[in-house]
Amino acid sequence: MANLILASSSLRRQQLLQQLGLQFDVVCPDIDESQQEHESVSRYVERLAQEKAKVILTKFPDAVILTADTSLGLDGKIIGKPESKTHAFEIWKALSGRQHDVFSGICVATATDFFSEVVQTRVEFQHLTQTDMENYWATGEPVGKAGAYAIQGIAAQFIPRIEGSYSNVVGLPLYETVQLLKRVKVIGEEQWL
Repeated sequence: MANLILASSSLRRQQLLQQLGLQFDVVCPDIDESQQEHESVSRYVERLAQEKAKVILTKFPDAVILTADTSLGLDGKIIGKPESKTHAFEIWKALSGRQHDVFSGICVATATDFFSEVVQTRVEFQHLTQTDMENYWATGEPVGKAGAYAIQGIAAQFIPRIEGSYSNVVGLPLYETVQLLKRVKVIGEEQWL
C-alpha cells in the first residue's frame, strides 16, 4: 500500500477515513486560508484543498497526499466558525428555516498525479427558537464548527433533510474520496470483493 498522508487536523476527517479501514499518517498543513476577492465558495474550498496538497507534497514527495476543506455557503457567502456566542446566534438566525449548502474540496496528489473535486450537499435547517439556540450553545458542540453546528451530533435534531452526501457535511465526502484514491491506486478494485 502507498504511504497515505491525510493533511488535516480535523478529528472528524480522521474518523471518517478510518471507517474505510485505511492506514494513514496525519500531517497538518499551514497555509493562508483567506478568501480571495470575488471567489465562490466552491472555488475557495477546492483552491484550499489544492494548496494544502502542494505544501505537504513538497515535504513528502513519495507519499499519496489527501486533503480536504469544507465550508458552508449561504447566499453565495462563506459561513465560517463562530467567533463567539453572539456570532453563533447570528449564524443560526441566518440558517434558521432555510436551506444552505456545504461544499468540500478534496484533493489527492502524488509526485505524478493531481486530482481534485468539489462535492456539494444541500442542508435544510428547521426554524430555531431562542430556546433552541440557548440550549444548543450550552452543549459546547457548536464551538469550532463551520456553521456553528455538527450534523453528526446534537444538531441532527434541527435538520429534517439533506440532499447529497452526509459524510460531506461531516467533513469528508467518502464516496468521492474513494474514487480519487482508486485513481492513484491507494485502493484497488479487489479490496472491495
